[in-house]
Amino acid sequence: MNENTIISALQKGERVTLECKKAQTSLPSSVWETYSAFANTSGGTILLGVHEDVREKDVDKRFTITGVDDADKIRKEFWNGINNPEKVNVNLLKDEDVEVVEMDGKKVVAINVPRADYTIRPVYINNNMMRGTFIRNYEGDYHCPEQVIRMMVRDAFLDGNDRLFLKHYTMDDIDTPTLERYRNHFKSRYPEHVFNGLDHKEFLRQLGGFTLNRDEGMEGLTMAGLLMFGKGLPVRDRFDNLRLDYIDKSRLIGDQRYSDRLTYDGTWENNLFNFVSMVLPKLLQDLPRPFKMEGVERDDDTPQHKAIREALTNAIIHADLMIEGVLKVEKYDNKFVFTNPGLLKLPVEQIYEGEETKARNQRIQNMFRMIGFGENLGSGFPLILSAWSEKHWLKPELIEQPELLQVKLVLTIETNEDGSFVPTFDTKDGTKELSERQMLILALIQEDGTITIPQLVQNTEISRRTILRELSALQENGILVREGSRKEGRWVIVASKNQKQAH
Repeated sequence: MNENTIISALQKGERVTLECKKAQTSLPSSVWETYSAFANTSGGTILLGVHEDVREKDVDKRFTITGVDDADKIRKEFWNGINNPEKVNVNLLKDEDVEVVEMDGKKVVAINVPRADYTIRPVYINNNMMRGTFIRNYEGDYHCPEQVIRMMVRDAFLDGNDRLFLKHYTMDDIDTPTLERYRNHFKSRYPEHVFNGLDHKEFLRQLGGFTLNRDEGMEGLTMAGLLMFGKGLPVRDRFDNLRLDYIDKSRLIGDQRYSDRLTYDGTWENNLFNFVSMVLPKLLQDLPRPFKMEGVERDDDTPQHKAIREALTNAIIHADLMIEGVLKVEKYDNKFVFTNPGLLKLPVEQIYEGEETKARNQRIQNMFRMIGFGENLGSGFPLILSAWSEKHWLKPELIEQPELLQVKLVLTIETNEDGSFVPTFDTKDGTKELSERQMLILALIQEDGTITIPQLVQNTEISRRTILRELSALQENGILVREGSRKEGRWVIVASKNQKQAH
């Protein structure tokens, strides 16, 4: 840091990452509160030897370089304090982080405080975690709320939150149909896996959903097991702080507030696996989807579809499910918004750069990954960025809201002027756009190539004349061919002229 960088910082005014103190003759005691606040928030710079007139509205006149009388003395006082465990629980600084800068013939001491890694937060003073932990906002340094301190302590535990043993919660609290649906997904993905031969309890134990508490000689569910597969009532009894909410605000008419909503209403067991299983198809059903064939199999799982799955699972595995909050998913005509309780473990900038962070709920993360939900550790957010960049859509917004103790991810998509989506069909000769009607017809034909015109009319609720017109258009575009007679033949979907000739 030099004179120019200090002048530039002062021109922006004191803010969340800058604190000025006169400190002419000695080190002010308030420096430790600011050190703790910067370390626990976003980092920042403390300038000693700069006076701020808080009544002055003009930023250019608000700060005065007063300088410190004895820079060496103040530096020594600071280093003695920061290395004293009775004063500060952890020293984050290196020698070069405390500088003396000459300005107008006066000396300013600049202390650059980094944001503390989540593995060592909270940073507190006076040997008192609950009263000595501070956070920073635009108004200054404030005592950190107890709920946030406890969240920091949990985050420092590298094994995650969801391994928590839930005393007196047993397999009786598991919703068997939910677990069986999960196991069907697992078996489909790993048909030869040894876990398929285990009973439900042993299967859950292998996934971290059931455990033995050796200290107390008791066995039972973990937080991961109950939240993923539990019956609704036990889930709500133990985690009454948490709500699951899906709101579809697309295609609204008049004063309509939402077109679809999924929240607890007594009709479903409100565990995480059920929530994801019901919400994901709703999110993906209108997403632009190219229709293409991989050999004889339909392959329409685009990077954007994978990104939506990643966003949904990320909201869960990085959420702090122990604090009061809502795990909320919102769908709009032109965007998706995922909100989860908790704060980011890493600065936003580092997450955009692809830096790896451990999930708060590592067992839940593994459970989702075992059935194909969620990427390998550290690759999730880069996958989302890459998928959105590929379509030239607006860059995803990751927003931390400390005042609400929540994080939002906003994924904005391009739409037509009328707000409708444009599915496309990839061929070797270019890309053809498909209407939603054509996509629906092709999906039905993909399931049953012998489907008849009356059956298409019945399943789509589209008129016979329109069905015939759409079939003719698909044939003219080389996407669909008819093999055999009208009564005994079948429809065949082709992805290119070469594939068409192969039939």
